[in-house]
Amino acid sequence: MIETAPIVFAVVVTYNRKQLLMQCLTALANQTQSLSKIIIVDNASTDGTLQELHQSGLLENPCMQLLSLAQNTGGAGGFSAGMQYAFEQGADYVWMMDDDAMPYLTALEELMKYATPQHIYASLAIQDQQISWEMTVKNGDIWRATHNPADILAEMEVYSLPFLGFMIHREIVEKIGLPDTSFFIAADDTEYCLRAKQAGFKLYLTGQSLIEHPKAQHQEYKILGKKINYVSLPPWKRYYDTRNRIFIAKKYFGFKLYSQTIPSILFRLCISMLVEKNKYLQLKAYYLGLYDGLTAQSGKRHEHRGLI
Repeated sequence: MIETAPIVFAVVVTYNRKQLLMQCLTALANQTQSLSKIIIVDNASTDGTLQELHQSGLLENPCMQLLSLAQNTGGAGGFSAGMQYAFEQGADYVWMMDDDAMPYLTALEELMKYATPQHIYASLAIQDQQISWEMTVKNGDIWRATHNPADILAEMEVYSLPFLGFMIHREIVEKIGLPDTSFFIAADDTEYCLRAKQAGFKLYLTGQSLIEHPKAQHQEYKILGKKINYVSLPPWKRYYDTRNRIFIAKKYFGFKLYSQTIPSILFRLCISMLVEKNKYLQLKAYYLGLYDGLTAQSGKRHEHRGLI
């Protein structure tokens, strides 16, 4: 029996970053292992993304397909729509990323050396010889955090993965479903990974499959002996970050919602009051995020809440 090569689609979600998108699509179109399709999910961009796509000639490539959404559904909605569309079109695997990703030309080829239908795999995001964000990896029986690409083996189990070079097989999606669109942005990938692990699937990084991606700009603080990685966010993003942390803790962590998640949010609030300029809006974002998280107010809500 002749074994056929798996059908791999890339799904790229974009919103108002047309120049970055063009670079990402060019890198995907020139992979050493060709993609069957590249699905561009446009989240109702207003910066001329559609015009740029048509004028660039990229859409003349038969492997490029444009999925235009009527409204901005956030990363969660964009990835959910893109995954559903890809599997309806016959994909075996979907390789997911944002528009600011720049895959090395061998990224897909290296990733497919390890990808299987049994687990979830991802490329390694790097910039300036560092991992773009802290990853928690399993070395033997020990979990530890690292920013050093040298710590990542060819195939290495990790605690969680971002939707950045994220490779998933249709059989897993049939069992766990699509990303939760009610998150809009922030931690939708974390929730999806927890859901997959709860269903018995493992998460792996492949250290030779590389994607260039900007590093997360965070600062480390210690409050009452507890380490807090703090990222400066505008109020509207702070709202989703706070609310969705609550959603995840309520769903997966039980009492840790009160013993860990809410205290860590309050620690971040203290830091924000010290370092952020727009203190009133930051305070409002934390309050509304906590309130809406605890009262299960989901979906896109920041505009309704007066947060920018």
